Amino acid sequence: MDKGLQAFIDKLDTLKFSDMYENDFFFTWDKTDDEIMAVFTVADALRHMREKNISTRIFDSGLGISIFRDNSTRTRFSFASACNLLGLAVQDLDEKKSQIAHGETVRETANMVSFMADVIGIRDDMYIGKGHTYQKTVVDAVTEGYRHGILEQKPTLVNLQCDVDHPTQCLADMEEIIHYFGGVENLKGKKLAMTWAYSPSYGKPLSVPQGVIGLMTRFGMDVVLAHPEGYDVFPECEEIARRNAEKSGGSFTKVASMQEAFRDADIVYPKSWAPFAAMEKRTELYGKGDFDGIDALEKELLAQNATHKDWTCSEELMKTTKDGKALYLHCLPADISGVSCEAGEVDASVFNRYLDPLYKEASYKPYIIAAMIFLAKCKDPQGTLRRLAERNKPRLFR
Repeated sequence: MDKGLQAFIDKLDTLKFSDMYENDFFFTWDKTDDEIMAVFTVADALRHMREKNISTRIFDSGLGISIFRDNSTRTRFSFASACNLLGLAVQDLDEKKSQIAHGETVRETANMVSFMADVIGIRDDMYIGKGHTYQKTVVDAVTEGYRHGILEQKPTLVNLQCDVDHPTQCLADMEEIIHYFGGVENLKGKKLAMTWAYSPSYGKPLSVPQGVIGLMTRFGMDVVLAHPEGYDVFPECEEIARRNAEKSGGSFTKVASMQEAFRDADIVYPKSWAPFAAMEKRTELYGKGDFDGIDALEKELLAQNATHKDWTCSEELMKTTKDGKALYLHCLPADISGVSCEAGEVDASVFNRYLDPLYKEASYKPYIIAAMIFLAKCKDPQGTLRRLAERNKPRLFR
């Protein structure tokens, strides 16, 4: 076995993460520090093995079911790549082509698609109070199906984004930060600015900023949240960030300007999101089928956004960061001024300068998802990694 893989196995030996076996992944804050580190370690091990042309297929057959109730590029393909990396085929549930339109319930659908499924990935992020609830309903249904002998195995749920958190994205963001700064041990005291930024569209989910403050505060960093008045995130997520910061020796603060957040920051994450109150209102309007009200709300929010066009990641603002060279992060796609829109979240010159780290940031997501599945399905992850290395089956026969 090569030294690189052995180092990852040795790292896993120092961590306690057995509770991840046969468990689901809803929120990062549900997991212990050791469990989070286990995800990073297995993700790095799987990437290392693929780069060494070693097959990491732990399944001979089985399905990964993807359910995307919102549009997706990176996460959709990352989930498919992760399943394929481990040996699972992928089937997407297109609700428009299913019997859901004929009244099939969530509980029924969950069992019908899970007969040979080992993992279900769900994105449901558009409506406050709905996304996480839907994911929980699916998990409850397949758990009951497994308990009653309908299913031969309980599929693992991976949250591919809900109304509360976007764990696969934020863990991929964190992987980029860890590698960029040369290890977790180098993150203490680093300043990260999670800031709202102007977008000419409305209704972007709150789950990314909530996920960022809920995760990054666990590493001893000084995390700053900035947004215009009215663009608050869930109070519960802010409280999680405060507790994490206190425990890790870092800090969590809120400021009212992008300028203050960017000042001397080591990492900046300018990203648009909708006001919490407006998202609640939109959910209520959709529930009533009030489409005139939805149209009116959209116009109201676009006008509200337009009063904050100065909240943009400009070259001038980047100069105020640590040595003028802060790491720029974004979950993508970004609203790029002069490219994808007239005015948006970030100057084109800033975005283009960070293309390589942005793409690298996104490239970690398949391995993060694969690590979540691996840890949920392997009772002895270290032993499984060893056996994969000993088998030494080429991924690609050259």
